[in-house]
Formats: sequence, C-alpha cells, structure tokens
Amino acid sequence: MSAPDPYEPMFSALCREVGYCLHAKGQKRVIEALPKGLDAAVRAVFAAEGVDEPNAPGDVKRAVRECLKANLPA
Repeated sequence: MSAPDPYEPMFSALCREVGYCLHAKGQKRVIEALPKGLDAAVRAVFAAEGVDEPNAPGDVKRAVRECLKANLPA
C-alpha cells in the first residue's frame, strides 16, 4: 500500500473550489514551483491550464492563491 499523496487535498480543493482540475504533469509543475513561493505556484497552475496568467482576472488569481495557501500540506 502506498503512502497517501500529501498534495492530493490541495489539488482536490483547487478542482472543487476554483474549477482548475490539473492532470498529473500540471500537478508536478505546481509542486516544483511551490518552493519558489505561492505566486510561482499560481503561475504554474495557469500554465498547466493553458491560461494566459498576466491577463487572467485578479479575482481568479486571488482565488487560486488562497486555495493553494489554505490547503498546503503541513
């Protein structure tokens, strides 16, 4: 039996609350960006979804950032 993925709740919340349901490659990009900060992780979410991050609405950027922040693994 494999260990549970510590990031699964974060990605589930991102899908459920914001509507960005990332594939495995997209999730990997976000996990790799997290050490660089939440803003880098937000950019990785948008890149994985094919969204032009600079032109994304501010409320969507905030929603993604807050969702990631609230659901980061301990």
